[in-house]
Amino acid sequence: MGTLSPDSLFNLANPAALSGWIFLIVWLFLPPARQRQTRWVGLVVPLLLSCLYTAVMLTYFADSEGGFDSLDNVMLLFTQPGTVLAGWVHYLAFDLFVGWCIALDATHRRISRWVVVPCFGFTFMLGPMGLLLYAATRAAYSMRIDTQGDAA
Repeated sequence: MGTLSPDSLFNLANPAALSGWIFLIVWLFLPPARQRQTRWVGLVVPLLLSCLYTAVMLTYFADSEGGFDSLDNVMLLFTQPGTVLAGWVHYLAFDLFVGWCIALDATHRRISRWVVVPCFGFTFMLGPMGLLLYAATRAAYSMRIDTQGDAA
């Protein structure tokens, strides 16, 4: 990757991802009109991270040992800084994209932003667990709405 080492790129990717998460949290609390005007902005950081991921993969993957056909090969693949960086940026980009999808869905379904923010925290730190927490939250809100609709 030219003059930027995997360590340098790692040190760029982490704050970029954090800024994307901060944007999503702030976005949740914007008035609906501002949310509609700026909803696409939530894609900017995941797309930038995806570009970085692609560049890192093109730079480091061809010369790396290991592969995806067995656990031993995956472990071997992730012993080299360039491929570990690619894996990390992959997590950052996809978790943030999932966060963006959660934000849009929660806003559309009028799920309390105070409930969504903890889902973001889990998605940021523990990806699939955050998605699972949001799915459970969404289901609970749907049941609540159905129950309230039945009572009316």
